[in-house]
Amino acid sequence: MEYAIIFLPLISSFISGFFGKKLGDKYCQIFACLLVLISGILSLFIFYEVLTQDYSSNKLIFNWISSGDFHVNWSIVVDPLTSVMLVVVSLISSIIHFYSIGYMSHDPHKTRFMAYLSLFTFAMLTLVTADNFLQLFFGWEGVGLCSYLLIGFWYKKPSANSAAIKAFVVNRVGDFGFAIGIFLIFFFYGTVNYHEVFQQTPLFIQKQVIFLGIEVNLITLICLLLFLGAMGKSAQIFLHTWLPDAMEGPTPVSALIHAATMVTAGVFLVVKCSPLFEYSQIALNVVATVGMMTAFFAATVALVQNDIKKIVAYSTCSQLGYMFFAAGVGAYHVAIFHLFTHAFFKALLFLGSGCVIHSFDDEQDIRSMGGVWKKIPYTYTLMVIGTLALTGFPFLSGYYSKDAIIEFAYLKGSNIGYYAAAVGIFTALLTAIYSWRLVFKTFHGKYNNKKNSLNSIHESSSTMLIPSCLLAVGAIVTGILFKEIFIGQDTQFWNNSILFLYQNHHDHVPIWLLVITPLIVILAIPIAYYLFVKNEKILKNLILKHQTLYNFLINKWYFDDLYNFIFVEPIKKIGLFFWKEGDVNIIDRYGPDGLSKLVKTVSDKAVNFQSGYLYHYAFVMLIGFSILLTYLILY
Repeated sequence: MEYAIIFLPLISSFISGFFGKKLGDKYCQIFACLLVLISGILSLFIFYEVLTQDYSSNKLIFNWISSGDFHVNWSIVVDPLTSVMLVVVSLISSIIHFYSIGYMSHDPHKTRFMAYLSLFTFAMLTLVTADNFLQLFFGWEGVGLCSYLLIGFWYKKPSANSAAIKAFVVNRVGDFGFAIGIFLIFFFYGTVNYHEVFQQTPLFIQKQVIFLGIEVNLITLICLLLFLGAMGKSAQIFLHTWLPDAMEGPTPVSALIHAATMVTAGVFLVVKCSPLFEYSQIALNVVATVGMMTAFFAATVALVQNDIKKIVAYSTCSQLGYMFFAAGVGAYHVAIFHLFTHAFFKALLFLGSGCVIHSFDDEQDIRSMGGVWKKIPYTYTLMVIGTLALTGFPFLSGYYSKDAIIEFAYLKGSNIGYYAAAVGIFTALLTAIYSWRLVFKTFHGKYNNKKNSLNSIHESSSTMLIPSCLLAVGAIVTGILFKEIFIGQDTQFWNNSILFLYQNHHDHVPIWLLVITPLIVILAIPIAYYLFVKNEKILKNLILKHQTLYNFLINKWYFDDLYNFIFVEPIKKIGLFFWKEGDVNIIDRYGPDGLSKLVKTVSDKAVNFQSGYLYHYAFVMLIGFSILLTYLILY
């Protein structure tokens, strides 16, 4: 069963990529969807067995590396943490595969798209089922490659190419730190297998090493380097700039990246390495701080964005911040619980946004929408459900997982925990405002689209709406169904897959803490409706009064401009200098171009001797004989 879960998406990718044209678009899409769906159903079986029978396994595929005492296998590990990730990845991916049939119906390259999508799923499944850091790194780079291929899928658009390259380069920064972390683990531990590394970790608690001239604790250094990789993949602040640009890819790609695959890899890594992070309070504090900063930063930027997909993208960035500061305060299981619920409502929001874009004939600016909730009621309902779940409206999935993060942070009882809880509450307010801004601007108010008439607005096909409805069910029920299983006080679900050195007992939560976030979320709805539909002048006046702040937010805190100034432009200038002065004026001039010019000049001169006159040939022969005679006499 485990082998099928992993390799069915790979088979799907192989067949779609190499035999797609022979099969035809229709059969290729159906075949790809069925294979990934089978993988998703089998993942549910595995999850059920883990839940009811404490099932675990380590299936060997083959011996990968064997050199002296160093052995690395290619294996499929199933434990509680992996079983949750298998459900998230394969189930969400299968739904997105089916949605893609409708969304990509007018695209001429459907088979290539399906091949990339299935390969993306395989790479993520490889990542989460690894039993060692090397196999993890293979899957890690695999999702990076697939994200590059999918973000730049419409490669004829310069913006898509730029976005793909940006995602690839920014992730290389994080991956460089990740790779160094793995090297350090191998150097000091002599192995990269999880079990052996985690078993030895308590022996290195006091180990100090010199890194870049600074003495630092070994475990802290390894954790920080691993977290640097997580920051790149999960788009945390400073390495987040690729994420909004990734919206250049087709909408199903955005849903898969943001809900089930790439960006969840960083959270999974930190939770998987809890047996390392638990022995470094400094590393945990860094994780919590970066998470808090990201949650707040992304929420503020989402407030003013106008591209429907970018608003949802910054929302992902913000929610990932929640997950990281949950892990940073030691509530790893709550981080995974939020990752689990988030996968459903975030995929729903992206697929719902895709339906909106489809209805408006590829329009993505929410300022050019409005007043269509009666024209596309199914899409509207789906988007409202996704928004309610995202904002943490009572009794939907986000309510249980997001509130749990804030409560666990507060119950940590440390300064970092109190700060995290405060940031979480304030960010929840911002989340509610920008989420309802998206809904009200898109579906309510006046119809503002000049390109399409109101009568042309239509519902999406059933192949797009049915998968979205399945996600809506998940967005409603996953929180209430799995709360006790994942984060209940007496839960035994996680067993040894997560290490808790210091357990937080989820009791004595103040009433005000239980009430404040849901109250904010509920009150934000009428306030947002008034500001974004009934009386928009208030916001226009606010923007005029605080133009500097508005520009700061609309320009995404000027991170892109800063990076362009510090890195991109100087590197461009250095590259142009070496290209023109070094390559063209020196290497080419005196190398191949110079030699070819010399040969041409000599040959042009030599042609003059081919005159047809006998005395010219005799003269050349005489010169040649003289040179030969001189050489023989001298040497």
